[in-house]
Amino acid sequence: MNKPEKKISDFIQKHHVLTLATSSGNKPYCANCFYVYSEDENAFIFTSDDDTKHIKDVTENNNVAGSVVLETTIVGKIQGIQFTGKMFLPEGELKKKTNKLYMKKYPFAKLMTTQLWVLEPDFMKLTDNRLGFGKKLIWKKED
Repeated sequence: MNKPEKKISDFIQKHHVLTLATSSGNKPYCANCFYVYSEDENAFIFTSDDDTKHIKDVTENNNVAGSVVLETTIVGKIQGIQFTGKMFLPEGELKKKTNKLYMKKYPFAKLMTTQLWVLEPDFMKLTDNRLGFGKKLIWKKED
């Protein structure tokens, strides 16, 4: 598996909320989710209830997009990542590993009845103006 360069994974690790974009029946929808990022799996891990709009969308179309951004009004500090990928329910060893990782970061989640989801990106673009105005780093999953 090819992994994104360190600047991309470091940015993702520094944040904890992603905006998830889904689509069903040609109708888009967005949701915000607390996540943990697994560098080993190159995957975002988060929980969501089965009855939410975005999860209902994913059960029909697991191709998703999203972003993680740094909020700033200073142009020279703009940073953000946009991505596309596929969402799925983890199984077996992956389920154990991702559950452990998520619960370590968000122990309060143990008190909730919710479903763990994995978002495996196939494309990521990091914009980081600290590296130069409009500087973009691109990562694509190998086929």
